[in-house]
Amino acid sequence: MIVDRFPWLLEPNILTVLIRTLMALICAGMIGSERNLRGAAAGMRTHILVCLGAMLAMTTGQFAFLHYGTVDPTRIGAQVVSGIGFLGAGSIIVTRGNRVHGLTTAAGLWASACIGLAIGIGFYEGALIGTVAVYITERLLRRISKSLLPGSEKETEEDLAEHNRHG
Repeated sequence: MIVDRFPWLLEPNILTVLIRTLMALICAGMIGSERNLRGAAAGMRTHILVCLGAMLAMTTGQFAFLHYGTVDPTRIGAQVVSGIGFLGAGSIIVTRGNRVHGLTTAAGLWASACIGLAIGIGFYEGALIGTVAVYITERLLRRISKSLLPGSEKETEEDLAEHNRHG
């Protein structure tokens, strides 16, 4: 692991906070940019803000533990996991035809928060692998899952909106 080679990456100092911030920007930006392409309610800025907030929450817990000793370093981060559920729930819409929209956006926000938590505690490899996995899931597996669904030849509202945006 990278932190085995560079143990200073685990210390919450100005350099590691800067590195963690840049990682959160890049990782969540990558996920959010895909959601922007789909016209999702939560795009790049929302994903970045969720990831940055989670990263700072976890880094704050780590800082408090190192400097005050009696604090559980994961306690603040644990609240992020459940708290993001409320944000994600706000992006889920049920239409008149009882079609559900926004589940992927909500799941992406939750995943971005978890990536932020991993970055915030210094689990850089997990954050990077998780980012790639989320991006692949949102970008590439969408086509596969659509082809497996009955009636997948029909264009969804999202496909029509994307088609209208691009001409």
